[in-house]
Amino acid sequence: MAATTTKIFSPQDLATQIKLWRQQDLQVVFTNGCFDILHLGHIDYLEKARQLGDKLVVGLNTDASVRQLKGESRPINNEYARSRMLAALEFVDAVTFFGTTTPLELIQLLLPNILVKGSDYTVENIVGADVVIANGGQVKTIDLVAGYSTTGLVQKMKEI
Repeated sequence: MAATTTKIFSPQDLATQIKLWRQQDLQVVFTNGCFDILHLGHIDYLEKARQLGDKLVVGLNTDASVRQLKGESRPINNEYARSRMLAALEFVDAVTFFGTTTPLELIQLLLPNILVKGSDYTVENIVGADVVIANGGQVKTIDLVAGYSTTGLVQKMKEI
């Protein structure tokens, strides 16, 4: 078994792991997304998210939920490939999946200390912000690297 797979959890197993981290007084940061084609914007964002706490957890959209959000031509990389790529990053401590269009149920299960999204969101429209805040946590946004998006990369490839 590859070492990266040890960082990929079912939601229930991750909830158990987070309880263990909390017993060690570690701050858990949560973010989510499709992460279809890993690019500089993702790397910069995830690295900055990890700096906000002790452990970084990434909720990854399943293939079915990516199709619901992005259309039938997506994802380009399947959920297994996407999860392995994320797990290979040293600043990502855990990856799990959610099959809905929003991670609300996952956030309710995991109850991270810090919920993070890109600065293209405001705290008011971040799914799960109310849950995290009600549980004593924080919600933060991170500035995105201009010019990097999966949709933009896909469009560029179509033009080649």
